[in-house]
Amino acid sequence: MSKPNLDFSSGMKNLDSVLQGILPGDNVVLQVDELEDYIPFVHKFVRNANKEDKPLVYFRFAQHEFLIPSDVHATIIELRPEKGFEKFLSQIIKTIEDFGLGACYVFDCLSDLIVDWYSDVMVGNFFMLTCPYLYKFDTVAYFALFRHKHELKVIKDIQDTAQVVMDIYRNEGSLYVHPLKVFERYSSTLYMLYKWESQDGVDKFITVKNSSTIAQTLSSMQHWINIGKKRHDVWNLTFDSAKETVEGILLGEISPIRGENLKNHLIKMAVVRDDLLFILAIKYFDLEDILEIGQRMIGSEMIGGKSVGMLLAQAILRKSDPYWEKRLEVQDSFYVGAEVYYTYLVKNNCWWLRRKASDPSTFMEGIEETRRKILSGTFPDYIIIQFKRMLDYYGQSPIIVRSSSLQEDAYGNSFSGKYESIFLGNQGTPEERLANFIKAVQRVYASTCGDDALTYRKSRGLLESDEQMALLVQRVSGSIYRDNFFPQAAGTGFSFNPYVWDKKIDPKAGFLRLVFGLGTRAVGRTDDDFTRLVTLKSVNLRAEHGIDEIRQFSQKYVDVLDLKENKYVTHQFKNVIDDIDGFKLDLYASRDDEIEQRMKDHNREVIPTWILTFDKLLNNTTFAEDMSKILDTLQDAYQIPVDIEYTVNFFEDDYTINLLQCRPWQIKYEIQEVEDPGKIKKELTVFKSKGPIIGTSVATSITRLIYVVPGVYGSLTMRDRHAVARLVGQINHHDSSTKKNILLIGPGRWGTSSPSLGIPTTFAEINNVNIIGEIAEMHEGLVPDISLGSHFFNNLVELDMVYFALNPDKEEDYLDREFFQKSPNQLKHLVPNSDQMEEVIKVIDFQHEDELLINLNSLSQQAICYLKNKTND
Repeated sequence: MSKPNLDFSSGMKNLDSVLQGILPGDNVVLQVDELEDYIPFVHKFVRNANKEDKPLVYFRFAQHEFLIPSDVHATIIELRPEKGFEKFLSQIIKTIEDFGLGACYVFDCLSDLIVDWYSDVMVGNFFMLTCPYLYKFDTVAYFALFRHKHELKVIKDIQDTAQVVMDIYRNEGSLYVHPLKVFERYSSTLYMLYKWESQDGVDKFITVKNSSTIAQTLSSMQHWINIGKKRHDVWNLTFDSAKETVEGILLGEISPIRGENLKNHLIKMAVVRDDLLFILAIKYFDLEDILEIGQRMIGSEMIGGKSVGMLLAQAILRKSDPYWEKRLEVQDSFYVGAEVYYTYLVKNNCWWLRRKASDPSTFMEGIEETRRKILSGTFPDYIIIQFKRMLDYYGQSPIIVRSSSLQEDAYGNSFSGKYESIFLGNQGTPEERLANFIKAVQRVYASTCGDDALTYRKSRGLLESDEQMALLVQRVSGSIYRDNFFPQAAGTGFSFNPYVWDKKIDPKAGFLRLVFGLGTRAVGRTDDDFTRLVTLKSVNLRAEHGIDEIRQFSQKYVDVLDLKENKYVTHQFKNVIDDIDGFKLDLYASRDDEIEQRMKDHNREVIPTWILTFDKLLNNTTFAEDMSKILDTLQDAYQIPVDIEYTVNFFEDDYTINLLQCRPWQIKYEIQEVEDPGKIKKELTVFKSKGPIIGTSVATSITRLIYVVPGVYGSLTMRDRHAVARLVGQINHHDSSTKKNILLIGPGRWGTSSPSLGIPTTFAEINNVNIIGEIAEMHEGLVPDISLGSHFFNNLVELDMVYFALNPDKEEDYLDREFFQKSPNQLKHLVPNSDQMEEVIKVIDFQHEDELLINLNSLSQQAICYLKNKTND
C-alpha cells in the first residue's frame, strides 16, 4: 500500500504562507457571519484536493445550500443529526477510520446542529470528540461556525481544541481574514488582519498595516459584543434591559422618555458620577452609546475619567457636524472596569496594605511591599478569559494600556503623569502576548501606589476619596513601516494658548504641540529634543528666526514601537525615514537646501537632508483648520478651555485624526487650597504681578527660591555679572536642586548675551528651574526690556517651565525686598567660597513644602507668591 501524500494546502499559496503552512492534523475553523463567507474557502480547498488527488469527504447534515461545486469529486456522507448525538458521531468516526491517513474533510456549518440537538453545549462536545480523532489520522478538515449563535464557553471549547481558527469578515464588499489561533506556528504578522484580493486568478492576502482600516473593519463586526462572561446579575440584567428598550423604541412600543431615564441610570452606573461631566454625558451620549460601552467592558463598575474624556469628546464632535464621521478614526477601545482593580487588590491581599499607605495617619507606610504584591498578583480565571478574548480581537496590532482612574481628567483634578500608561508592541504567540498584557496591567495598578500619585492625592485632599483604577485599552494609532510602528504625526492641543511670544498671537485661537511618530515626545518633558509649536490661525508664526534656529530647534528623535524587538524605542529621525518606502515625507519635513548646497560646493555626494517643519501638513491640507474646529467645539461644550491628545495619519489621498484624550484645561494644582489673591494679606505677599505670564498655569509650593538682587547686580562689573551667571549654574546643578521646586527670579533678561540687559546664563545653567521671573529693574536709570525667554523659548516649552515678568514700578505689581533681606541665605552651604556673592545672590530654602506658595494663572495673567498664614491653620 502506497504512503499517503501528507502535503496539504488551502488551495491558495499566499494563505498557506500567512498560516505558515496547512499541516497534517489541522482542523480549520472559520468563524463567519454568513454562510457565503465560508463557501469561497471551501471551494479553493476542495478543488486543490482534487488537483492533488487526495481523498475528499463532505459531511452533509445541514439545511443550508450544498457546499461542494458540481465539478468537484467528493464522497458525500449524508448524516441525520435528528437521530441522536451518538449515532451521528459514530457514523463520522467510522468514515474517518475507513478513509485512513491523509484524507480531506469538509463539514457543513456546525451552528446548524443546534436546530436538531437543542443544545449549544452539545455542539462543543461534538467538536471536542471529532477534532482530536481527525488529528490522529493526519487529516485536514474544514468547519464553519456562526459567530452570534454560541455561548462564550462553547466558542472557547472549540477554539481550544482546533489547530487553526480564523475570523472571516466581509466589509464594503471585501473579505478579510483574521487568524486567532495557529497551532505551533508563528510569524511577526501571523495574527494581523489580511485582505483577500484576487488578481488575474492569483489570490493574495495583503497585510492591513494601518490602524484606521483595521479599527473600521473590526469595529463594524458585532461578534465582540458582551466580551465578558455572561452573568445574571444586576449589572448584566440592566444592560439587557437597555438593549430591549432600544429595540422597543425603534418599534414604537416603548416611550423614548423611558429610554432617557434608563440612559441616565446607566451613565451613573458605569460612566461618570462627577456632576459637571454627568451633565455633558447626558447631553451628548445616546442610549446606544452607553450600550456599546457595556459591550466592550471587562468586569463592571466605572470606566474612569480618561475613557470618559475620550468618548465624550468624540460624541461631542460627531453630534456637532456629520463631517467628523469621516474625519475621525474609528475608536475600538476596551474598558477594564474599576471592579476588576478592586477584586484584584482583595484577592491578592493588597487592599489593607493600600489603605494603610493612603491613610493620612500612616501615609506611605509599607508602600514598597504594597507595590511588590500588586506586581506579583494573579487574576481570576474569568478575567483571564476576557483578557484573551480582547487580545484575540487586537491580534498583533500594537496596543496601549492606559490608566483611567475615577478622578482622572475631571474638572479640577487632572492627575497628569501620575499614573502609568504602557505601550505594548503586542508581538509573539498568544500566550506571550497575554503574559505581557497582564504585566502591563499590574504596572498600571501598582502606579496607584506610586510616590507621585499618593503625594498628589494628599496635596489635593483626595487621600480618603474613592480613587479606583479602571483601564482604557486602545489600539495604537498608526501603521507598520518595516519593523517599526508609529503614527505619522501626533501631539497635544490646547484651546487656549499660554505661550504668547508675539503680539500677533491670539491666545484664544489655541495651539498644538506637534511631533513625528508617537506623541510621547509632545506629552512629557524632553530635555534632549524639541516639538513644533503651532499657533492655530497663524500657523506660520514661529518663535525661531531664520533657518539656523529652525534647524536647531526642530525634532531630531522619533519614538516608535519596534515590532522586531517588541518594545518602545527612540530612534534618530534620519534613521527612521531611511527605512520608509512610499511615504509622503514632504508633508512633514522640508529639504535643508542650505546643507545640500554645501555638499555640492564641496563636491560631495548630495544626500537628501530633511528638517521636521510640518510646513506642508499645516499649509497644504485642512489639518490645522480641523484641529482649530475640534478645539473650539470642545471648549464650547465644556464651557472652559480644554487640552487634547491626537494622532494624524495619511493613507492614499486622505487622512484621519484620532482623538485619544480630552480633559478640562486647568492649573496644575499641587497645593490643596488656592486662596483668592485678593484675600491674601500684604504682609504675607512676597511678590505679585499682572503679567505677562507665559506657560501652563500652575499653583504649587516653592522649596527653593533663587533671587538675584537687582540693585546690587546692576552695580557689578561685566566680568562679575558673568561670574553671577556661572554661580547660578552651579546652584542649578547642585544635587539638591533636582529634588526641589525652584523659583528663579532676577533683573532683566535671563540668558541674554549682553550682561547690561540681564544675566548671561546658558539654558543648561537654569534647566532644573520650574518657574523663572524677570524683574524689569537693575539700577536707577536703567530698566532693561524683559525678554520672557524668547531666545530660549523652545527649551521653556519642552521643559514645561512657566515664565513671568514683574515690574515694581507698576501699580498692580509688588515686590517685598525686605523679605529677601531678612531670609537666611543658603548660598555658602551650596557653593563654598562664594562669600563675595552673598549680597547679590540669595538662595532661600523652605523646610516645609507648604511654607511658600505661588499661583501663576496664564488665563487671567495674574501671579502671586505668598507665605502661608500659619496662624490660620
